[in-house]
Parts: sequence; C-alpha cells; structure tokens
Amino acid sequence: MPGQGRLEERPYTSDERSVVGDDVAILGETTFDIYLNGRAYWKNIPAAVWDYKLGGYQVLKKWLSYRESRILGRALRPEEIQHFTDTARRIAALLILISR
Repeated sequence: MPGQGRLEERPYTSDERSVVGDDVAILGETTFDIYLNGRAYWKNIPAAVWDYKLGGYQVLKKWLSYRESRILGRALRPEEIQHFTDTARRIAALLILISR
C-alpha cells in the first residue's frame, strides 16, 4: 500500500495571496506544500486543488501514491515532476473556469 507522504497545510503568504486574489474563494483559504522527499517539494498547491476528486479519488494524491520510489523502483524523472506541476495548474484553471 502506498505511503501517506508529507504535506504541510498553511496560510498563503502575502505574495501568494496577492496572486490568487479574488479566486481565493474558489481555491481555498489555505495552501499546501507537498514534499517529494526531505529537500524537494511543490510549494503552494491550493487546498481545493489538492482536494480535487475525480471518480472518487483525490487526483494529485493518487498520482503521487503510485509513483513512490519503492513502488516504481526508481526516483521520479524530471518530466514526471513537471507533469505533476502541470496537472495541479490545470486543476486550478478548471476550478476557476467552472466557478465563473
């Protein structure tokens, strides 16, 4: 079974909040830092993006859970790391689009 991973929920920084602007109502009042390992992490994944479910599954969490090094037998490749970032951005864009 995949592990839980490490994530830290926190309030937006003032710079992050200014970028989110009025969309904070859509993306959530808090954000997450999602750790890939002890040093590398994705910073500022809005709560609604992290919590987004499709088919009953939390999309980003599910994607990461099956890409743990002990399951894959290797570390994530740079293009896989970029794919996670792109997916998070797409989810945010979808949430904003369907809310307008």
